[in-house]
Amino acid sequence: MKNFDTIIIGAGHNGLICAAYLALGGQRVLVLEAADTLGGLAATREFYPGFKTSIAHSVSQFSTKIVRDLDLKAHGFKLGKALATVGLGDAGDHVIVQQGAVSGVSPDDASAYADYRQLLRRFADVLKPVWLKTMPRIGNNNLSEILTFARIGLKLRLLGKDDMGEFLRVAALPARDLMDENFDSDLLKAVLSWDGLIGSKMAPRSPNHTVLTMLYRMSGEYDGDHAIPAGGIGGLITALYSSAKDAGAEIRTGAKVGRILIEANAAGLTATGVELVDDEQIMADRVVSSADPQRTFLELVGTQNLEIEFSNRIRRLRCDGYVAKLHLALDGLPEFSGLERSDGRMIIAPDLDAIEFAFDDAKYGESSERPVMEIVIPSLHDPSLAPAGKHVLSAHIMYVPYRLKGGWTDEAREALCERIIGTIEHYAPGIREQIVHRELLTPLDLEQICNVTGGHWHHTEFALDQMLMMRPTYEAAQYSTPLSGLYLCGAGCHPGGGLMGGPGHNAAHEILK
Repeated sequence: MKNFDTIIIGAGHNGLICAAYLALGGQRVLVLEAADTLGGLAATREFYPGFKTSIAHSVSQFSTKIVRDLDLKAHGFKLGKALATVGLGDAGDHVIVQQGAVSGVSPDDASAYADYRQLLRRFADVLKPVWLKTMPRIGNNNLSEILTFARIGLKLRLLGKDDMGEFLRVAALPARDLMDENFDSDLLKAVLSWDGLIGSKMAPRSPNHTVLTMLYRMSGEYDGDHAIPAGGIGGLITALYSSAKDAGAEIRTGAKVGRILIEANAAGLTATGVELVDDEQIMADRVVSSADPQRTFLELVGTQNLEIEFSNRIRRLRCDGYVAKLHLALDGLPEFSGLERSDGRMIIAPDLDAIEFAFDDAKYGESSERPVMEIVIPSLHDPSLAPAGKHVLSAHIMYVPYRLKGGWTDEAREALCERIIGTIEHYAPGIREQIVHRELLTPLDLEQICNVTGGHWHHTEFALDQMLMMRPTYEAAQYSTPLSGLYLCGAGCHPGGGLMGGPGHNAAHEILK
């Protein structure tokens, strides 16, 4: 039994970030990853001989502070150029959004978009400091926590009376209301709402969090535009691994944790280490889990070690994923009608109703007859993902239920896969003849492959009642937990999921205090 200061469960990007910061702070850190590869949902995996990709296929919000702090550029990280986001039109009449400009719409919509983006950027700048800070719980706050609230309030006041009022008005608006207020183009409305909805269990008419999600995704270098790093998503994970290793962290793959060791002492229950599934026990002063909250508490800790009210709150977390992944191995570059080159991020969602209707189907346990999706060709940006002259298509299919009515049988998977490919073929005639192999991963598959409850990208729904000082829930929202020596650092913590890194950064800083 080797002793460490800290054991981190999971080598996704948040686990690696937390490990790097703690090791730089002088701690002896061990990271344990159940899979044979690093990265979690961002891991690069071969889905067909010679063809590779990752579940996460682009970056929109990775923290520039983390890049600087961990010197990731020295470890090979380089964010690629901002991708165009292309709303695919039925007749090749596409809407293209890129770095503050939009084409394919009326002059009125183009002008309205410039004003809309400028306003959202102001709001996003107000919230940027929030994402990389621990959000204090409400009540009985110390001076440092009171100052955190004061800084947030000051940022809001600096908007000025009119803009502050507008911020408070639109922050919880449904996507549909926000889009209808600003634009006429149905396709533009669908494209701009996409980043407020992707990965969630919400639709354009759903109240709650859409605008806040958009502002969260605008916290990165390109103000919400997506990019593919040098070396693909794997390039980011490799840089994080290299940084953590150089700082002194020890990282083991193929090391699945079976349970967190809990001991009773005068201070109550304390996490003292972990036991792997092969019965090896490793002791540490503290354990940090980057696994999702339900897996951490209900499986690794066990409800016998938790108060019933806390375990009931964990059980009530909304964790059902709504995104499936399609991977196509292609023997050539697909041609999309009306596009010179398919090197952007392409959205198939003709209008807000198409998104809403797909959500309605999923809400009742069915997969839509008219799937909506986001597509990239990552091999255009990272040639190592496919053999020479061949390509990989990666698609996020929204509103695919974790719990399908009748279950995810082979027939159900094949029927959905055919509908998805048929939809893509409408915009890229001839792509079916280019397919060498196809792989469809439902949220259930993502749960099994990536060890994340419900296959949910964010580990738990990104919504107002599960955000900020309440993420994932009371008594576990400031990275510490009811058990002494046990911390959280995964996407289920503030600020949330996506390739941003805030949970790993914030948890490490709380521990180092």
